[in-house]
Amino acid sequence: MVSVSLYKIIMHENKHDQIIILKEKEGQRQIPIIIGVAEAAAIKMKVSNIRPPRPLTHDLLKNVIDQMGARLQSVIINKLEGNTFYARLFIRTAEEKVINIDARPSDSIALALRAEAPIFVEEEVFKKLQFLNG
Repeated sequence: MVSVSLYKIIMHENKHDQIIILKEKEGQRQIPIIIGVAEAAAIKMKVSNIRPPRPLTHDLLKNVIDQMGARLQSVIINKLEGNTFYARLFIRTAEEKVINIDARPSDSIALALRAEAPIFVEEEVFKKLQFLNG
């Protein structure tokens, strides 16, 4: 697995799809992921330290996880099929059990930023993306 961070958010006001770019922490490889407007806005708000007056969906999920005595351990972008990326949330419960949950990368990243959890990308995803881009 490769540790990555959010590198850039590209927002197009007149388009439905937005782009986030993840960059490996110990290298130069990048992964562009197309996401929706709401998810891009949620990520942008967190990065810009804008606090909404009421919890948004990702804030709510983090609050639920916290109140249950659990924590988001990590997010892994684990698969690329066609043009669709897949992700997994790894949540450690109060009983130290790790729960593995399927999630969209956009939601996973928005949640990881709020929980200050690490984001990883499987090496196979980088290889597949490189192959697709020639």
